[in-house]
Order: sequence, then C-alpha cells, then structure tokens
Amino acid sequence: MKMIKTKKSKNAKRFYESETMELKKSTSELKEAIISIVSILNKHHKGELYFGIKNNGKVIGQTVTEKTLRDISKTISDKIEPKIFPKINKITLEGKKCVRIEFSGENKPYYAFGRAYIRVGDEDKQLSAKELERIILDKNKDKLRWDHEICKEAKINDISIKRLRWFLKEANKEYHSVENSLDKLGLLKDGKLLNTAVILFGKNPFKFFSNAKLRCAVFGQTTAVTIDMQEFTGNLFDLIEKAEKYILENIHIGMRLEGMRRVDVPEINKDAFREAVINAFCHRNYYEYNSVNIAIFKGRLEIRNPGLLYGGLTIERIKKEKVSERRNELLAEMFHKVHFVEKWGRGISLILSKESTANFKEVGRQFITVFKRKNTEKVGVSEGVNGGVNGGVNGGVNGGVNVLLEYIKKNPGKRVIHFENALNIPKRTIERWLNKLKKQDKIKFKGSPKTGGYWKVTKK
Repeated sequence: MKMIKTKKSKNAKRFYESETMELKKSTSELKEAIISIVSILNKHHKGELYFGIKNNGKVIGQTVTEKTLRDISKTISDKIEPKIFPKINKITLEGKKCVRIEFSGENKPYYAFGRAYIRVGDEDKQLSAKELERIILDKNKDKLRWDHEICKEAKINDISIKRLRWFLKEANKEYHSVENSLDKLGLLKDGKLLNTAVILFGKNPFKFFSNAKLRCAVFGQTTAVTIDMQEFTGNLFDLIEKAEKYILENIHIGMRLEGMRRVDVPEINKDAFREAVINAFCHRNYYEYNSVNIAIFKGRLEIRNPGLLYGGLTIERIKKEKVSERRNELLAEMFHKVHFVEKWGRGISLILSKESTANFKEVGRQFITVFKRKNTEKVGVSEGVNGGVNGGVNGGVNGGVNVLLEYIKKNPGKRVIHFENALNIPKRTIERWLNKLKKQDKIKFKGSPKTGGYWKVTKK
C-alpha cells in the first residue's frame, strides 16, 4: 500500500459527498462504506471513498496501520459480490492520516451483504425487485432474447405453409420455399428455426411452448361468478383473431346507419381493444408460464399479459414521451411487417385516442389494459329471473348451463332470443350452452327453425 501525502494550504481540496464520492469519519463505519461502494458501482461503475473525513467534508483523520488496510481489503473481498479489486491507499490530508479507496466494476448488479443498492444523490437506497430485474435484464438483454432463441425440437415441416404464405402476401414479399422464406425473414439460425418462426407460423406451437395459448372468460361483477370460460391454442395470428372474436361475441354491439347500410358499433372501440390484444402477444414475457388472458366483467374488459413494462419504462413515461422499449424485438419486427404494430410505440396513444377512459396498470407480474364498458345493464345473469333462478351463475360455466336448463324447464316454448333477453347472456354463449345440453340429451328443439320452433326439456 502506498503512502500519499498532500500539503495543507489555503487552496486545499474541499471534499463533498456526491453520487460518486462517499466520506466516512472512520473505519467504525466500514459496513456502511461497503454498502456505499456497491451503490455507486450499480449506478456509475466507479467512484471513490475516504475514511478519516466527516460527511460535511472536514478532515479529522484516523489511525491507519497495515492491519487497518488489510481489514478493509478483506471485508471488501468477503462482503461484495461479484468480486472487485479496488486501490486502497494510506494518504495524508491536511497533516492527518486517512484512507482512500478507488474502485470500479462493470459486472453489475453488485451486492453488499447479500443485498443490492443504488446511489441516489449522496444516499444509498436498496434496490426494489423491479429495479433489480431491470439491471439484470439490461445486462443480459442480448442473451435473454426469447424471440431470438433456437427452438431445438422444431423442424421445418412443423411450419404451416398456408400461414407463412398469408404473412408474405400481407408483407408484400414473395414465397419460394419454407426454408428460403424464413431465412430471408431472419427466422433461421444455422438452419434451425427460431422461437419466433414457430410461434408465428407453427402448425401447433403449443407442442413446443405450453404458454402459447389464450384464456378467455366472462364473469359477473367479480371472478366469483363465472359465466363462460374457454381456452385456445394456435399461432399468434390465430390467437389474436380468436381474442378479437371472443370479445365481440361477449360485449354489446350497437348500430348506426350510413345511408341505407347498417354498421355495427361495439360498446368498446374495436381498434382500441385489438391494439391492446396485439400488444399483449407482442410484448409479453414468454419466459413466464402464464398465458394472455381476456377477462370480461359486468362493467369492464381486461386484457392481461405476463410481463411488466420493459427497459425501465413506466406508464407515465409512455403516455408523456411516446417512447417504447421492446422485450421481443424480432417478434415486434414481424408484426410490423404486416402492419400489426408501429415501430414508434404508439400503442397506448392509439388506444387512448379511441377509448379515452382506458386504464393501464401493473399488478404482480402482469400488465393489464382495462376498458370501461358503456352498456352494463344487460350484462350478467339476472337474479330471480321471473321468480325462477336465484343467485345468478355461482357454479362456474356448468352452473350457467344449469341456470339455462332450469329456465327452460320453467319457461317451455322459448327461443334463443328470449333466453338472451331474459337472462342477459350474450347470444353466442347461450348457443354454446344449448349445444352442450343437447349433446347431453337434456333438451331438444321442437319444430322448424325457419317457420318457428322452440326448445324443450327431454322427458326421462
């Protein structure tokens, strides 16, 4: 260890704590010093720390022996991970002995006593789980790119030629062969399929990715009352179409006239919720087992995808600055080629331009887009319909089917439109329940659908 001397003068250096400098009165504050070193490394990669100077910059000095320097070095080595190799010198300031530590490191995040810290001004703050995740992802962003990884088990014949041809036509590109086309799109590596190729164009992506699915459900006010629930698998383009279809089947559709033509008008703008669905599949974290989920409640529609905002973004920054950070760059690029997304991250702005009351939130490890429903008085199963069924659909989907069966028993001679209006359930859901009851031989249709018929309970 070198002994460095400085002369005392009127122009002696004045010390101030900052984001890259920490001052400690003595090695009695060694533990706090270790935390400060880690905080500075995690923020600026390098800095310096002095023992023998109070935090107001006054040099007071301290006893410095060879053992003092060895103890500092050993503590740094034992308590900071990953290892760093600082310069530790005994120096003289204003005629007083002090210790100067110069340190640097590029292998963040660094931990002191098993915890990670960050420098904020001249203070040390423990990193939150989300901040720590961001640092780790930034560090490994080129390694942890799910969409760039090879799908080891997939073969060329696992690709749907029909879906690939559709994509190339939409992207205004020519098709030659599966292998050639995928190679030109940058979806092959060493002749092997990347995850993006399989999840976009695979005949059965679920075979390789158990989270390549969509779950949809219709609830009452809360998830305690389940009216309908379905699960879909397929490539991402298929799942986007199925999500859009499910939403339209289970929200209310109004109408307006344009000349002599009737135009359907969903209670939630179609472009807005479609954008949210596409964003969910494009930006979700595919390392998470969970699926993209569509939850339709009495008063709202929620589109949920696993994976919080990426790259340190916040909802406020996206709204204000119109910026984006893409977790799945290659996947987003493919969506862009067929005009599903824009490169400039205008997704949230587009949604808000169509549905100004839309809300965005992060809950647990999910990002959720919430749309307020405008026509809620018809949603959900009524309690005590005509004095018949009390309690709504409390038994899940099977409970909903039983509600319909019970209603048919007490109100024979009715058609689908009557069930839809009486029970306040979407037509498509009613039709699925009727088909289920029919397959179970619990009901049958009497008469002709064209000239007028009705449903009735079978006699057993």
